[in-house]
Amino acid sequence: MNEPNYESYSAIKAWAEDDRPREKLLLKGKSVLSDAELLAIILGSGTAKVSAVDLSKQILNSCDQNLNELGKLSISELKKFKGVGDAKAITISAAMELARRRRSDQLIKKKKVASSQDAYQYLYPLLADLPHEEFVVVLLNRGNKIMTHKTISRGGVSGTVADAKIIFQIALEKLASSIILAHNHPSGNLTASQADIRLTNKLKEGASLLDLQVLDHLIIGDENYLSFADDGLL
Repeated sequence: MNEPNYESYSAIKAWAEDDRPREKLLLKGKSVLSDAELLAIILGSGTAKVSAVDLSKQILNSCDQNLNELGKLSISELKKFKGVGDAKAITISAAMELARRRRSDQLIKKKKVASSQDAYQYLYPLLADLPHEEFVVVLLNRGNKIMTHKTISRGGVSGTVADAKIIFQIALEKLASSIILAHNHPSGNLTASQADIRLTNKLKEGASLLDLQVLDHLIIGDENYLSFADDGLL
């Protein structure tokens, strides 16, 4: 990481009012602020030698300016930046989680799923930013409209386990007519493993005995997905 130019540093309070992030937001609206300026408002302050904006730029540069990657940083990783302690790291993490939930809430429940793309749009906010694997089941009614979703398991970076009994119990309790299976790959690799394929076939066979249909199994990456149904794996 490049050292900041301390000689050119000046406190945000010394900047022109239009250039200060908080005042700029009040005067011109939030949409005109850069990612670094918005993050600086969340941070609240920098250090004795680095402004909040410059500290924000350092953090964003470490993520290649990618907010999805920023959302994956743990508290301990955020604290590696000089000037970021527990309070600021927790504040950033909480803000990113709120942003993730907002994206999820924007997807109206009872949304009809007509394609794998529809399912992906619903699942992406739930799974894409996670640093670990999670397995989720989406429950649909007879009209292929989403009723709800449930997280079945959480695992490590390289895998998680899904219990068929738990999946079917939830589906039967909610009187679902069909389900969509999904899990994320934090690595971004969208290749279905043999374990993924075996599990999907096992669940498909079990579901048929309960008059329940498995519509698809999606593997969610950073900005893309794999559909078992589209790729003939279901």
